Amino acid sequence: MDSKKGQWGSNFGFLMAAVGSAVGLGNIWGFPYKMGISGGFAFLLIYLVLAVLVGFVIMLGELVIGRKTGKGVLAAYQDLSANYAWIGWMGTICPFLIMSFYTVLGGYAIKYMVANLGDFFHASWGVAGMDSGAFFGNFLVQPVQGIIYTFIFLLITYLIVRGGVQKGIEAFSVIAMPALFVLLLIAILRSLTLPGAMEGLAFMFKPNFEVFNGTGWITVLGRAGGQMFFSLSLGMGCMITYGSYLQKKENIEKNAIMIPFLDTLVAVMAGMAVMPAVFAFGMEPGGGPGLLFVTLQGVFAAMGGIGPIFGFLFYLFIVLAAISSAISLLEVATATFIDKAIAKGKEPNRHMATLWCSVGIFALAIIVAADGLGSNGLPMPLGFIWLDFFDLFSEGIMMPLGALAMSLIIGWKLGPDWMEDEITASGHKWSGKTFAMVCFRYIAPLGMVFILIGQLNGFFGWGLF
Repeated sequence: MDSKKGQWGSNFGFLMAAVGSAVGLGNIWGFPYKMGISGGFAFLLIYLVLAVLVGFVIMLGELVIGRKTGKGVLAAYQDLSANYAWIGWMGTICPFLIMSFYTVLGGYAIKYMVANLGDFFHASWGVAGMDSGAFFGNFLVQPVQGIIYTFIFLLITYLIVRGGVQKGIEAFSVIAMPALFVLLLIAILRSLTLPGAMEGLAFMFKPNFEVFNGTGWITVLGRAGGQMFFSLSLGMGCMITYGSYLQKKENIEKNAIMIPFLDTLVAVMAGMAVMPAVFAFGMEPGGGPGLLFVTLQGVFAAMGGIGPIFGFLFYLFIVLAAISSAISLLEVATATFIDKAIAKGKEPNRHMATLWCSVGIFALAIIVAADGLGSNGLPMPLGFIWLDFFDLFSEGIMMPLGALAMSLIIGWKLGPDWMEDEITASGHKWSGKTFAMVCFRYIAPLGMVFILIGQLNGFFGWGLF
């Protein structure tokens, strides 16, 4: 790894940054609502199986590729072979597409954090007793507000990534992740003390396999698989990029286990914070994007005088989680330009690379923000709202396709010896070698095919399952 790029100061710093990349809106918003429309416990079961058999090995492979090459996703795959460059290009384009709508949703969270603070001080810029659905709808049809809050979210992300690996990303993550965990615990405690909250826990953990009837299990598999990839930041270049900053003395296999474990833990905890509250107030558990900005805001409004406090803390938690993921996505794009500068023998300019990547992302994000989830009449590509359009090509196609290709390359082309050389660096043992290679060669590719088909079926509504 070139010292000009930067390096993690400690394994704890790397772990917090990697977990921060994984923990984001995918956990807090996506996991609960997808669980809600997928039968609760049945979704959770498939998610956990996929995390062990697919998520872990893809995570391991990406960390190995990153540290072994010492480069970001595009240069890393080009180093492996010119024939693999297309995978690197998908991993480079993905963050731009994801950030185009992720920054908008992050901006929405900032808006709601500010609005709940306004309610606490009885200010005019609060929700002020308005119906949560009406408040959200009114906000969506004000594109200038959406663009402003998107800019604020992206500016915060830019400033963190501009600071570099240790002084920016790591410094933020070692503070934000523990704080995020504390805020989540507060939300869980409040949610579980609401009357009727146990119905939400039963929905999550009581065995119910009705959604598996017929071919329904494939739909749940596709939904859980897409959620897992988005949540774990797989197939989008983040873990390859973060792995390239990891010191040789660190245990890659251990980290590849810890990241999915901690991410899944936070996802389940997020469900425990959201679902009991949703059921306690008789809300709809499968409320889609509105679960975060309509249903939960309705829950806080129903709490009375203490509602704005919990609303502010909850949306602060959302903002921290979203930023921790956004910085990893922006870093993928930034690292691509830094790698190119180093390859040409030039001194890399992180500040300018981060700035131009942010400008490019903002140009796409303006479209999504102005669209207001389809509320403002912008022409819709392929019949999708702009958020879903960008999501289709990133989460729906590029991420699972890239992970499928990587698992086949490692399993059948590079082989176990190539992996073992990096995993056993500094005297570490590869205790799960046989299990990992079976997953790379057979289980992960098969799982990725089902996930890819399930994702496309869900996006296009083909009615296959």
